[in-house]
Amino acid sequence: MTKAILIARIFLGVAFVIFGISQTPPDLTIKFSTALKGSGFMDVVKGLEIAGGLALLSKRFAPLGLLILSPVVVNIVLSNIYLAQKFSVIGTAVVVVFTFLLVVYRRNFYGVLAAPRR
Repeated sequence: MTKAILIARIFLGVAFVIFGISQTPPDLTIKFSTALKGSGFMDVVKGLEIAGGLALLSKRFAPLGLLILSPVVVNIVLSNIYLAQKFSVIGTAVVVVFTFLLVVYRRNFYGVLAAPRR
């Protein structure tokens, strides 16, 4: 199981570092990403992708990487559904591996998900 976790962390970490460095959006999302790029918003997203990817590559900060990348993964899913309107193998692989790592590191998020004590 530890090999699967290591492979998943490396896959997702490298994928987000590469996606964070690259600037090539899919077909129908070009107009949307051009508008976001002009506002500087995409610079923040790319920075978060790189930071989250690097955190996943280090074993110690993997849960922090998952936390940073959570909204990015949701955005990948939503843009595949609403903008690209097609099935993406890479997007699906990212979601599956991300979900696997969330299950593996779920204990790290118990404090965040717990109801507040009075």
